[in-house]
Amino acid sequence: MSEYLRIGIPSKGRLSELATSLLNQAGVEFRRQERTLFARVKQLPVEMIFLRTEDIPVLCEEGAIDMGITGSDLVVESGADVDVRMPLGVGHCRLSLCVPDDSPIKECEQLDGKRIATSFPRVTRQFLQSHNADVHLVELSGSVEIMITLGVADAIVDLVETGSTLAANRLRILTDIGKYETVLIQNKHCQRPEMINRIVRRLEGVVIARDYSLLEYNILRENLAAAEVITPGFNSPTVNSLEDKNWCSVRTMVRRTEVIDAMEKLEDLGASAILETEIGNCRL
Repeated sequence: MSEYLRIGIPSKGRLSELATSLLNQAGVEFRRQERTLFARVKQLPVEMIFLRTEDIPVLCEEGAIDMGITGSDLVVESGADVDVRMPLGVGHCRLSLCVPDDSPIKECEQLDGKRIATSFPRVTRQFLQSHNADVHLVELSGSVEIMITLGVADAIVDLVETGSTLAANRLRILTDIGKYETVLIQNKHCQRPEMINRIVRRLEGVVIARDYSLLEYNILRENLAAAEVITPGFNSPTVNSLEDKNWCSVRTMVRRTEVIDAMEKLEDLGASAILETEIGNCRL
């Protein structure tokens, strides 16, 4: 058994940048030398392995790496028997079944006997079989949007983020097969559970922090109970007395999606000096 815990991350691309940033922010710091496949983590017995994103689930199952960061779509497509320890809150996308804008096809069952181009043959086959559609799969590793125009396929199954690429190729979504995001996976038989749990807790601190802001404000004590309804905090808000005993200062965690609404409600309640501060890391 290696003395180092091995974590596989994508060797290039946007997911590589996201994974590296997330790990460094969580205190799993490393520096990759140009074109190297390994990097040692500072102050931890951890070794980073730089791999093709699609290979990470299989290599994790086989024990070549103990943990890995990859897309949940690739975990499902590979069929790898691994544990998904946590979603990382980035890389959101959906796998969609798409047909031409002018196609008469309205239901999945109408694809029976048709040609489907995709980089996800396993997931596509299972989905269409469940809809009684026996199709011919054209398996590709690159972009598939152009395959209908080239006459290679009648429909495609591909990852969709904004839908702009589909619009450019005059395609529409017939249905979504699944929704996916970047995840942290683990080999089921890893012999370093303490170190793995330590890495997971560090990453949880960063991922959770991204969903919250620290909100601070001053409020008349007579309005404190109403303010606490607006900003109840994680367990409860922190309340401190001000020099003017009629006023108090409140500090509390608020979901970022709710911050603006909370600030407006607090202002209507008479709160002042309302400040939002970004949280970089936390433990809850």
